[in-house]
Amino acid sequence: MTIAAERRRWPAEGLTRVPYWVYSDRDVYEEEQARIFRGPTWNFLCLEAELPNPNTYRRSGLGAMPVVVTRDRDGMLHAFENRCAHRGSLLVLNECGEARDIVCVYHNWSYDLCGNLTGVAFRKGLRGKGGMPQECRPETYGPRKLRLETLAGLVFGTLSADAPPLERYLGSEIVARIRRVMRAPVKILGGYSQTLPSNWKLYMENVKDTYHASLLHTFFTTFRLNRLSQQGGIVVSDSGGHHVSYALAADTGSREYEQAGMRAAQEGFGLEAPQLLEAVDEFGDGIGLQILSVFPTFVLQQTRNSLAVRRLVPQGLDETELAWTCFGFTSDDDDMTERRLRQANLIGPAGYISMEDGAAPGFVQRAVANAADLLSVVEMGGASVASDDNRVTEAAVRGFWKAYRGYMEI
Repeated sequence: MTIAAERRRWPAEGLTRVPYWVYSDRDVYEEEQARIFRGPTWNFLCLEAELPNPNTYRRSGLGAMPVVVTRDRDGMLHAFENRCAHRGSLLVLNECGEARDIVCVYHNWSYDLCGNLTGVAFRKGLRGKGGMPQECRPETYGPRKLRLETLAGLVFGTLSADAPPLERYLGSEIVARIRRVMRAPVKILGGYSQTLPSNWKLYMENVKDTYHASLLHTFFTTFRLNRLSQQGGIVVSDSGGHHVSYALAADTGSREYEQAGMRAAQEGFGLEAPQLLEAVDEFGDGIGLQILSVFPTFVLQQTRNSLAVRRLVPQGLDETELAWTCFGFTSDDDDMTERRLRQANLIGPAGYISMEDGAAPGFVQRAVANAADLLSVVEMGGASVASDDNRVTEAAVRGFWKAYRGYMEI
């Protein structure tokens, strides 16, 4: 058992209780980087459409480890650590770009787009003096290379030889729900990022928490985009780590929220631009909202006709970057593109829906900082981690902790 695990034991109640030390213990955070992010998991890196041409690159991450994803001159994808073999400098500083090779700005060591060291400035010295000894092999200290797999235009990577094939890792139900959204070649519409003042796990819990959505987000309920009374449910993978929450767009007109006097049910409000919420059923199944997560830190979102991927990047114990990329399809006409862009106002750092999600995990982080020995209660829907046909449950949250404890062996 590790030092961190010896000092911190999981409560006897199991998945219905979560100890607050898990968000604030620095040893646990460091162990997560090794066991989860650099361990046998698949991490979302980018959309294939973000590397549209040969000789292109973009930055990404494997947990806290910076990564470069490239498409070489033959169109093949690669990913490797964003670290020079020499003195450890970042190799790539720009978010994305075009290049036939990558040259470290510090001492001009060069690499090909596969991550191989190809050149060392003044390796043989100058005028017979200096340089490296003949027996030195700097390429043995080169950037770590990732295994890559793609699924429906999504690029995932892992450092582990023990990670199972991607589709087996996800499970058939999650794969089918990914393919439902990623049904055609993608067109990038834009993106944004924000810094969350909280541990990465608090945001992932929030994503899987179907109970909060229509209570915290008053816009959801006021304009009947998402109420727990709408027909829907959750899908939780066998591992517990991946989930889908979905709701049909049709609202039965129930008044449970208003009758209960909830803050989230505000009447008498309207939109100056009601076309913001005008949507079409492009998937043909009546589902107006689908949120899908892949352990540890990936989210695929459909909110009406707004489509986006979210990539969560731990920046420290109590700080996390959340990067959003909005997309449509290359087959979209001008009206659909305009619709997607309008509805992008629902999401992101200042989105009518998503704004609160950036704040709520921070409220928890601040409140539990001095409560390391106490526990949260995760009993909505009982103790199950099973799929269900209702969303008044925290089954997907418990599923996250089931997977987490397995990787962390706690």
